[in-house]
Amino acid sequence: MDSNRNTISLDGLDLLASAVMILDADDRVAYVNPAAEHLLESSIKALTHQKFADLFSNAGNLSAVFQQAANHVFADKRQDLTLERPGREPLHVHVIVTALDNPATPILIELRENEQQLKLDREERLIDQSLANKELIRNLAHEIKNPLGGIRGAAQLLELELPERHVRELREYTQVIIKEADRLQTLVDRLLEPHRSPHIVGDVNIHEVCERVRSLIVAEFPNGLTIKRDYDLSVPEFRGDKEQLIQAVLNIAHNAAQALSERIQVGDAQLTLQTRIARQVTLAKVRYRLALDLHIIDNGPGIPPEIRDRIFYPLVSGREGGSGLGLTLAQTFVQQHLGVIECESRSGCTDFRILIPLP
Repeated sequence: MDSNRNTISLDGLDLLASAVMILDADDRVAYVNPAAEHLLESSIKALTHQKFADLFSNAGNLSAVFQQAANHVFADKRQDLTLERPGREPLHVHVIVTALDNPATPILIELRENEQQLKLDREERLIDQSLANKELIRNLAHEIKNPLGGIRGAAQLLELELPERHVRELREYTQVIIKEADRLQTLVDRLLEPHRSPHIVGDVNIHEVCERVRSLIVAEFPNGLTIKRDYDLSVPEFRGDKEQLIQAVLNIAHNAAQALSERIQVGDAQLTLQTRIARQVTLAKVRYRLALDLHIIDNGPGIPPEIRDRIFYPLVSGREGGSGLGLTLAQTFVQQHLGVIECESRSGCTDFRILIPLP
């Protein structure tokens, strides 16, 4: 756009990272830049000449704003909106409506994704998912546990009743039943562990937690893995269950170490434990002035894309032979401290972030 705002450089708008739309005097789309095509998941051909109100089911809220812009009541107006789209995810955006001096195309709209709202929605879905998971796990575990004892007991009785001459060859089969029943019992106990263990609250120093986890990982992976400590010693103590937090951090760090197996063999595997203080953090729609910001970062291959959105689901694992319970339990323990675990992953860097409110 030039200095007196009479003309618009579309080439310049094409290069912007934020979504830009220009409307004509009838509120129809006259132009969209590539960023807007990407945001709206539609082509310029499909969007052009459509009324803005037809793109979003609640766009009527902006009609008065467009009218004011066309009448030059203001130069520009900003507001945060959630734009509803039939059959698609709603868009949480910061909208900037600018009045242009061109009667044919009097309105320019800039849409910027509202990262804070997206984060809140993601956390809310994570909490809802976790609550649903806990209820499912509790019910499923009890449904499995009840008949499991009967199966094991029946196998033991059957073994006692085996004819003397067939004990040696048939005992192998009853032992398979008993051992598999015990294996399932162990799995069920792990599923129920967070709901059984009492929440023992005391003063927690997060660096003592990290050092305990570090010593356990070093003991299991003594060669080829470097554990870097990047601590902010100003992080205060807080009230919490130290053993639960050790288990949560250990589950994440142990998963990371196992994912680093190839780099461990080469000798350049790295795991970083980093602590910081986050300020003005919103968790589960509650605003906290301070929060613990703990990162467990590895330089492994990253989480496979096909399970990236499901890693906190029970029984989902990206490793052959994995139970898929470690991250589920970690999320449960952290949520019992009113916190949340987030994850960002790409090849060469996976970052698990634990946020817990501080006093």
